[in-house]
Amino acid sequence: MTRNPHLTSDGAACCWIPLFPLRCEIARQPELASLPMALVGPDHTRRVWQLSPLARRAGVRPGMTVSQAIGLCPALKLCEPDPVHYDAQFSRLLTALGQVSPVIEPAELGRAYVGTDGLEGLYGGPEEIVEAIERGTRNAECGTAQESSLACSDFRVPRSAFRVGWGRGKFVSWVAASRAKPGGAVIVRSGEEGRFLAAQPLAVLPLDADTHRRLRQLGIRTLGALAALPEEAVVSQFGRAGRRLWLLAAGRITERVVGRVAPEPIVAALAFFAAVGERELLAHALDRLIERALRDPRRSGWRVQVVRARAELEHGASWLVEATLKDPSADRERIAAPLKTQLERSPPAGAVERLVVEFTAFVPGTAELQLFARDAQAAARAGRRRALRSAAQEIKLRLKRSLLYHVIEVQPWSRLPERRYALIDYEP
Repeated sequence: MTRNPHLTSDGAACCWIPLFPLRCEIARQPELASLPMALVGPDHTRRVWQLSPLARRAGVRPGMTVSQAIGLCPALKLCEPDPVHYDAQFSRLLTALGQVSPVIEPAELGRAYVGTDGLEGLYGGPEEIVEAIERGTRNAECGTAQESSLACSDFRVPRSAFRVGWGRGKFVSWVAASRAKPGGAVIVRSGEEGRFLAAQPLAVLPLDADTHRRLRQLGIRTLGALAALPEEAVVSQFGRAGRRLWLLAAGRITERVVGRVAPEPIVAALAFFAAVGERELLAHALDRLIERALRDPRRSGWRVQVVRARAELEHGASWLVEATLKDPSADRERIAAPLKTQLERSPPAGAVERLVVEFTAFVPGTAELQLFARDAQAAARAGRRRALRSAAQEIKLRLKRSLLYHVIEVQPWSRLPERRYALIDYEP
């Protein structure tokens, strides 16, 4: 099992395809482009996930139940999600972008960052780098033997769906891409980040719903308004997360593009003679596939960090879940636990014809080495200490002083409680 060192880059370009799964379905079935269409969510709630402009004009909104959507738009064409297909399409896009730069960082389906440091000698200035990225996406859309290893039939999302942003750091390039027109690009030159970000809406920040609501209640609508507040005031209200939001809004932080490490995955697959829909049988099959993958000789000396399960369903649909283990392991039960949890929460939408388990990321060490580590109770205590240390730092950051104290015994013989015990600052 080989691992490549991480490559990083301050210069960044963001390649973004909004509603990537929806566009993949339209590219696969072009007749859907002229119909009001919606993708059903990949979970068991049966709610609208993504929808076309025609469906939106009819009043359909993401999050609606299927019955509500059809009531508003009887002609609505519903499509079951095919996450395995979307993941394969996105992988082909990443491969095409990898021909432009060795530093590629996937963020989510349809959004990837390209490291641009050092590309000036190959292509020229920002405009030429953006043009090289656009050529790479065109190769993905319609590759040739000379320009791309991808076939035209592999990736059919049209070039007009791509948006590209260029800037220093991932955040600036992402905001630039979100401001670009379909098929276009926005370039933010060095030194212009603050002026560009000031006019952007809060929605470009990685905000949770509660933080977004509180900021709007304070009358803050743009990044410039947030950056105009004192940093200490934002930190006192929102803690460490508030400091990061303020730094992003002010253009004071440059998030580097980190090249992905892509070791060869370990794959175990099982094809059922008859399609299976019972969760108990699927959970049992996951156990057997994980055992088979753990016995692979390439896994020797490595613990599993990222595991994924995918299934091919009846009628051409698919199911895909992925889990990152906080504590990498080579134990079957610990690896299977998060997959079984997701199987219970979001089961496949149909009977499974083929089930696949993949180990896609690893860390050095094996389960046998853990026998020489501290016992489980010591590991649990260490985890609690880390959680207490993090909570104490958060309190001190917000309130500017520590309000946590530790009671110690100093004069146990004294009759006065004030002399018998003392308070000292608590430092976990």
